[in-house]
Amino acid sequence: MELEKAYDPKIVEDKIYKKWQDGGYFKPEINPDGDPFCIIMPPPNANGALHIGHAVFVTLEDIMTRYARMQGKAALWLPGADHAGFETQVVFEKKLEKEGKSRFGIERDELYKMMYDFTQENKIGMENQLRKLGASCDWDRTKFTLDEDIKKIVYKTFKNLYDDGLVYRAKKSINWCVKHQTTLSDLEIKYALKKDPLYYIKYGPLTLATVRPETKFGDTAVAVNPNDARYKEYIGKEIEIETVLGKAKIKVIADDYVDPKFGTGVVKITPAHDPNDFEMALRHGLEVREVIDQYGKMNEKAGPYAGMKIDEARAIVVLDMQKKGLIEKIDQDYTHSVATCYKCGRTIEPRVLEQWFVAVNKKGQKTGKNLAKDAIQAVKDKKVQFVTKKFEKIYNHWMSNIRDWCISRQIVWGIQIPAYYCDSCGKDNPIVSEIKPSKCPKCGSSNLTQDSDVFDTWFSSGQWPFAALKTTGDFDKFYPTQIMETAWDILFFWVARMIMIGLYETDKVPFEKVYIHGLVRDQDRQKMSKSKGNVIDPLGIAEQYGTDAVRMALVFGSSAGNDTSISEDKIRGMRNFANKLWNISRFVLIAQNENSKLKTQNSKSQLIIQNLTDKDAWILKELDHTVKKVTKYFDNFKYSQAGEEIYEFVWHKFADIYLEKAKDQLANEKLKENTQAILLSVLKDTLKILHPIMPFVTEEIWSKLPGNKEMLIVESWKK
Repeated sequence: MELEKAYDPKIVEDKIYKKWQDGGYFKPEINPDGDPFCIIMPPPNANGALHIGHAVFVTLEDIMTRYARMQGKAALWLPGADHAGFETQVVFEKKLEKEGKSRFGIERDELYKMMYDFTQENKIGMENQLRKLGASCDWDRTKFTLDEDIKKIVYKTFKNLYDDGLVYRAKKSINWCVKHQTTLSDLEIKYALKKDPLYYIKYGPLTLATVRPETKFGDTAVAVNPNDARYKEYIGKEIEIETVLGKAKIKVIADDYVDPKFGTGVVKITPAHDPNDFEMALRHGLEVREVIDQYGKMNEKAGPYAGMKIDEARAIVVLDMQKKGLIEKIDQDYTHSVATCYKCGRTIEPRVLEQWFVAVNKKGQKTGKNLAKDAIQAVKDKKVQFVTKKFEKIYNHWMSNIRDWCISRQIVWGIQIPAYYCDSCGKDNPIVSEIKPSKCPKCGSSNLTQDSDVFDTWFSSGQWPFAALKTTGDFDKFYPTQIMETAWDILFFWVARMIMIGLYETDKVPFEKVYIHGLVRDQDRQKMSKSKGNVIDPLGIAEQYGTDAVRMALVFGSSAGNDTSISEDKIRGMRNFANKLWNISRFVLIAQNENSKLKTQNSKSQLIIQNLTDKDAWILKELDHTVKKVTKYFDNFKYSQAGEEIYEFVWHKFADIYLEKAKDQLANEKLKENTQAILLSVLKDTLKILHPIMPFVTEEIWSKLPGNKEMLIVESWKK
């Protein structure tokens, strides 16, 4: 058989992918007796098209899976999609805004159905895009994080934690996004440096500094450091102060949290609107007085300022204080770190609300398990190993300082919390149940209402590995999985939580190794963004240059944990490499057509080990050296080095040196047959080691070679 003169990915890729999928080659059952190998796909958000970052994870995980499959392992790459809770609701809200609508004007059930249909439509498109990128995952096992069987497992985990005293409902200081009207976890906060005026306000005999004079109506104390000699005489006393609403009295407390070097060393304590102040209020038994509502407006406790938005109230309060001589001075150039919503960028407004929390650093009452400590110990004991050690250090530092996790969200989209309230017993007595109870176990009332909040999406996705495998019937064989590959920016959002919850629910780590990849940057190492105009559409560029070229370009010059750069020039260069391989293969095939013996050959000809020329011996030695190095690189997750090694061998050793020599040898009748056999053998082994990275072009060439009865995707790896 001969190859076409030019390689056309558009003709080849869909045809090859269909053969793989229809032939069942993506199933672990293709190697029924092989050792289990499993990757659970980090489920892409079902709220839009894939971007270049998705192409990175698809390429890396597909390389891992194809390599394992060629090693004879029962390789399962289980695909899925994430409902993505808050993230998807934000995307859908933008869609509604463009249509002149708001989610607040739509009934809950109707909005949920609209969003479900939206994600299902996106899910289909997203899965087709994954196929285009060559993902060899088992589509018959695909899961969605809102599948009913997944939800049942999430409910069970929640109840187990609740019964163990590790899930609780409490009134605490939380992060509130005024725009999106929901709580956010600490990880969903983005800190930004901001320049604000620092106001020095007179509080009776004391002067304190604050950037938030508008919250003074919620002050329930002023605080100093207990070791600050300047203010010892005031500690524990009530001082009389003048305010814009008239005279008042306020207590002076001492707390080690106060920094004597900040401002004057005196701070006002507003427990309802500052998380650190709230903690001080707990320590000192202070009143918590809310003066800003959920919409970011002053409430009735602010007197004449009620109804004003925060910034408006601040300006007017300062003006009125100046009129009364209560402002000592204003520092206009004060720079500080401000918590903002990671999606909309608006300043977070701390509020004290009753929410659901996971106690991450507490012993379970029944199990004795400690989520954070057990997860730290698993890494210490090397039950989970990070491919890049720097992330292990980051993980340990974060886990050692972790705080309780707020898991309730005031949104519609997600898994509704399985807690029920009876009107007679009140909200202080929630009934946590995997299914809705028919009546209240305390009073017998059948009038039960389910909590309207939904889980933080990371609570459900933190159960993804064991939940997905349990619902496909693969848990016993494939859990724990061999590796979790994901981006560094969700190390704490997701990886840490999978380890914590996985250990809690299964007594096993969810995966043995963690491979973290970096961001994709442009050729100037700049972060890709639409505003910069440097975003590369992976599907669009793959359509132009071929999927293999995109995959090789993403691998080339990258390493675990580090950002990788990509450009159209780089992808074009890898397209040229695919063409080079194609032309080499055409040459080898044309040479084979002159030797009928080799047309049915399925392994090295005996002629190869006889009468070798110097160049024959050299290319076989170089091939053996290359295969061993590539195998070692794959075993150690060094895919860039593997790609570079193969590139060097194919282009500069096989093509530039041996093929040129082979032309002379093919013209020599004594050397011809041996040279033909060597060419074919070297090409076959080259296609094998390149297949995990560039699967389409290698599979197409393989199908044209004499003697190949099985597809390359399951050909045994040469060692």
